[in-house]
Amino acid sequence: MNPNAAPKPAEQSGNAGPGSRLPRSSRWSSSAAAMLVALATAFALSQAFRTVGAMMATPLTSHFGLTPQQLGTWAGTFHFMFGIMQLAMGVSIDIFGVRRTVLTAFPLAIAGAVLCAMAPNFHALLLGQALVGAGCAPAFLACTVFIARHFDASRFTAMSGLVMSLAGMGILFTGTPLALLIEASSWRVGYAVLAAFAVLSWMLIFWRVREPARVADHVPAGRAERQSLRKAVRELLPLFAMPHTLGLLCFACVSYAAFITLRGLWLGPVLHERHGLSLVASGNVALVMTVAGMISPTLFGRMDPGGARRTRWMMGCALAGTLMFGAMALTHSRMVDIGLPIVYGLLSGYSVLQYAYTKNAYPAAMTGRAMALMNMAMFLGVSLMQWTTGVAASWAVANGAEPFRAVFLTVAGMLAAGNLAFFLLPRASARPAAQLSA
Repeated sequence: MNPNAAPKPAEQSGNAGPGSRLPRSSRWSSSAAAMLVALATAFALSQAFRTVGAMMATPLTSHFGLTPQQLGTWAGTFHFMFGIMQLAMGVSIDIFGVRRTVLTAFPLAIAGAVLCAMAPNFHALLLGQALVGAGCAPAFLACTVFIARHFDASRFTAMSGLVMSLAGMGILFTGTPLALLIEASSWRVGYAVLAAFAVLSWMLIFWRVREPARVADHVPAGRAERQSLRKAVRELLPLFAMPHTLGLLCFACVSYAAFITLRGLWLGPVLHERHGLSLVASGNVALVMTVAGMISPTLFGRMDPGGARRTRWMMGCALAGTLMFGAMALTHSRMVDIGLPIVYGLLSGYSVLQYAYTKNAYPAAMTGRAMALMNMAMFLGVSLMQWTTGVAASWAVANGAEPFRAVFLTVAGMLAAGNLAFFLLPRASARPAAQLSA
């Protein structure tokens, strides 16, 4: 049975059973929303882990004597592991379901956070980051597949935007609260607190999330897994055969990467080293940028124009982001370096349009793996951009240039290249996904 298929008519009818006070559809909608919120807590922790660098970069550099390239490698390790695990997590969600996949993987994130908190050297810190990235890998994919399976198709973009906004609470923590925590204690305590929150999230998902039984659940386990695994392998290759996949992957590699590379790695160092702001003052800027970033996905989700206009919005926002990074690279203004990240936070929600584009670009039976492939491209793109900007900053230092100018020019160049590829390569038609599967 296709896990992404729409519920049967009987399941959608909303007929109340004997003695029911609420229609069946109302009870299910309420339950699904509560389960989605529980799943979103894991995504919020994932967001926190991927953005700790903005506040931890300076103390980690001081403690371990890191170069800019090592700093980029440390930040990129999370996203590299997160990215390469996406396809495996997509297959696991299709075979074992959202709940079991998240509950099995998330303890790796807890273990990684504990290892980072206790890390005696840079290599242990990298290993901890790798574990955290692997453990967080199913967090957002689980939410998007859950929405695709259990909410009406017309609400997909809005619900995805809502989840991204809720998960922004994790990024919110890595602004002023984390800066205050580090100043009051140390960066190790910051990792310990995140590990404790991750334990609470795992317990909430274990207690609250219950997926409805599917027909496939009644097939003998070994047979069901073999059939699903063969189906997953067969359906993965056709994604690459579709002409619009390459352009989407190029765009996905840079759109989210630009936001996370700024907010999750370089925002704190540029404000501290270029303009002399304290860690807490830098955290305040990060906090405002995060609030803007939390509002943005919901706004874009509600304003999604659909069809060909959606792709024009995506490319226009990416172009605006390119110009902003260019401005931060070519100026040395405190006002620019504080104001434009906040504006870019408001703009960053355009990445939610990618999910609606992806959902409509592929048949319903391929939704899980298409989302997984896009997520893999997004987070491998983050890893590549963070590593590349670290190399660029190290090169600039070695050649007597200003490192942050090299960082922002690199981000602007990569963002422009991905956007141009999306413009030039074939794009999906504006037809609904239902027509694609016909």
